[in-house]
Amino acid sequence: MATTRRTGQDRVPPHPDITTITLQQVLEALVDPVRRHIVGELYSARQDLSCGTIDLPVSKSTATHHFNVLREAGLIHQYYAGTSRMNGLRRDEIDAAFPGLLRALVAGRGD
Repeated sequence: MATTRRTGQDRVPPHPDITTITLQQVLEALVDPVRRHIVGELYSARQDLSCGTIDLPVSKSTATHHFNVLREAGLIHQYYAGTSRMNGLRRDEIDAAFPGLLRALVAGRGD
């Protein structure tokens, strides 16, 4: 019986097209303080971070849920680098679609 190996590309979860994202979706994703913290950390880092490098006050499964909500809302891009799930803020796309939103979010950050 032949087995197939999954490539890194096979493991990339689906991401919404930025043109289909609504402000309502983005704001609903950002209502949670844990998700705002994640976005703030990615904004400040200016580089992609693995899930485990962002210190969160929740369990691993709850953190996974928060990352998924952010991805499904179009705020982050996720991919694998080896065994690490990496997260990148879709800064340029979000700034083009919703000018000033990320900057205002980070300026008002009260983690």
